[in-house]
Amino acid sequence: MRAITQAHPLCTETADRRGFAFDTTLVLFFLALDAGQRFSFGIEGALSGVTLMFFLVFPYFLPYNGEKPLFERWVLGRAAIASFGIILGVLFKQTLGVFIPEVFGFLPLTLLIVAGVYSGAVQFSLLFRVRLAE
Repeated sequence: MRAITQAHPLCTETADRRGFAFDTTLVLFFLALDAGQRFSFGIEGALSGVTLMFFLVFPYFLPYNGEKPLFERWVLGRAAIASFGIILGVLFKQTLGVFIPEVFGFLPLTLLIVAGVYSGAVQFSLLFRVRLAE
């Protein structure tokens, strides 16, 4: 004897349609802006490049409830954002002392710290969010 049962879910969990990894994209942009401003061909430049590469790829593997985009398109978009940040950082360095006072030279690092705190708060809130059991 077979019994066929059908259960209807009482509630469903939907993923919000905010941008995937928006908070880490802000950190990536300001990290690229700071790396472009302090660009050099030494160990400092190599470490900045490795950090930038890690932050370019690793946020794809963070926990996410919704459907993740294709990896290739996602990395290309983030690479474009990082390239734009590096170019703006180099241009920002060229304008320091000419058009912009030199005291604003610490602005990219300050904005990077603020974006990092925001990203950390968002990631911790997503990590500790109560979810339905599967």
